[in-house]
Amino acid sequence: MANPAEELQEKMRVLREAYALQLPEKIQQVEKTCAAYQSSLDEETLHTLHRMVHSLSGSGATFGFTELTRVARVLEEGLKNIVTRKSPPNDEEFAVFRRQISGLRQAASSADTPAYAPPDFMATSPAPVEAAKLLYLVEDDVELAGELALQLSYFGYQVRIFNRLDEFLLAMKTTLKVLVIMDIGFPGDQMGGINAMREVQQGRATLVPVLYLSALDDITARLEAVRTGGRAYFSKPVNIGVLVDKLDELSSIMPPEPNRILIVDDSVSMANYHAAILEQAGMTVKVVNQPMEVMEALREFAPDLILMDIYMPECNGMELAGVIRQLEAFVSIPIVYLSAEKDMDKQLSAMSLGGDDFLTKPIKAEHLVSSIATRIQRSRMLRSFMVRDSLTGLLNHTAIKDQLEREVARAKRQRTPLSYAMVDIDYFKKVNDTYGHPVGDRVIKSLSRLLKQRLRETDVVGRYGGEEFAVIMSNTDGPTAIKVMDELREAFSRLSHLVEGNEFSATFSCGIADVAHFEDAIKLGDSADKALYEAKHAGRNRVVLARGKH
Repeated sequence: MANPAEELQEKMRVLREAYALQLPEKIQQVEKTCAAYQSSLDEETLHTLHRMVHSLSGSGATFGFTELTRVARVLEEGLKNIVTRKSPPNDEEFAVFRRQISGLRQAASSADTPAYAPPDFMATSPAPVEAAKLLYLVEDDVELAGELALQLSYFGYQVRIFNRLDEFLLAMKTTLKVLVIMDIGFPGDQMGGINAMREVQQGRATLVPVLYLSALDDITARLEAVRTGGRAYFSKPVNIGVLVDKLDELSSIMPPEPNRILIVDDSVSMANYHAAILEQAGMTVKVVNQPMEVMEALREFAPDLILMDIYMPECNGMELAGVIRQLEAFVSIPIVYLSAEKDMDKQLSAMSLGGDDFLTKPIKAEHLVSSIATRIQRSRMLRSFMVRDSLTGLLNHTAIKDQLEREVARAKRQRTPLSYAMVDIDYFKKVNDTYGHPVGDRVIKSLSRLLKQRLRETDVVGRYGGEEFAVIMSNTDGPTAIKVMDELREAFSRLSHLVEGNEFSATFSCGIADVAHFEDAIKLGDSADKALYEAKHAGRNRVVLARGKH
């Protein structure tokens, strides 16, 4: 199997050969358009000619035709002067243009051979890692161990219980990847758990992560816990919510979601070239060659960044950026222009009309990747404050509604099932009044965590408001959604919430609607909400599927 560098080299070779084959026709089109302009002196034809030459000046050097780029830039500058002065060229100027077009044809026959060295970003792209969900629970109190294991299983953890240290030590001789929850005190040895972990960690290059449980709360025990790889220390009785928070932190080692780039460029060769580089760097890319088709791609692809050429047919990049900035859902998406335009005034003008950055063609692969990654990182950080709920980290009310519109549109286009669930914690006001708002917040976090862990990565979860949540389940029909949410309802009802030594449980009600019976996002949301009301009215702690018209 070819390595990433070899794969990129092969892609570039294929793209370069395709570009070289297309050059004669492209230059012939430039020649015909110049002749048409000379005979008509039509302003629109002049702009078309300028756009064609601009495309050559930006793409030539990218594919090794450096002389082609040089000649094209000279011709482009002459055409730009004609556009600026708003008077047609004279016969002498047309003669110069024709000689320069001949120079383009000659330059197209000779090219440098670019050496596509593997850029730096290839060596640093993270490989996918599976999150660790296997736990070893070492606790001599059989009843406590069983209850902890049951509670943790509701959050998707697989728990193996050891009531004796010798059995645990034997198992660890053949175990490589596991999280350990270890009681400190055992019969006959107040520091038995500490001593067992010291034996386990001896000689290991990477320490086994361990979370300690203890009735002790002194500095000596805590210090020994740290020295033997302790990542957290919990005093008994254990707050299950806080314990799961720490387990999630230690086990959730999946790489971040890939950056999503929408490339808008009428040049197929340039768009594919930049897409190949970004994809090799681990990004997800969608290409739009017709600028008038960008709206559908925006709604369905939901990009993190738009990489856009300036000079395109039908509408230019600056006009398109203005249109995108009119739409509230896309106002915060970074728009980066990638163009051969070197005029600083034009660049600043483009930036003033909705752009966030300006990159000049040709651009080195590593510079392109670095610029985009940095811009997205900053954008995601700022966007998280706008679209994420601060308590749970889930999508907020506006973001989940926007996502529902996109998912419904995709489901309709692809003719796939989709279900939407509204979830509400029962008698939540009573929880706040009885135990206080901080405890209520912990209950909300417990449900949000349960939803995130037990649902698929493709499902979208949001906090709709207060104690209400929304779940979008793609490729899921109504009956299947009922089964999934009912299992979650049952699991949540079994969770124990600890308050000053006292335990209580909570339940939720759920209403579901599917796209097979409700054709748009508004009706889907309204129907799920009515089904939720029906579940509440019928006694709570249940899941109801909305009845459609067909």
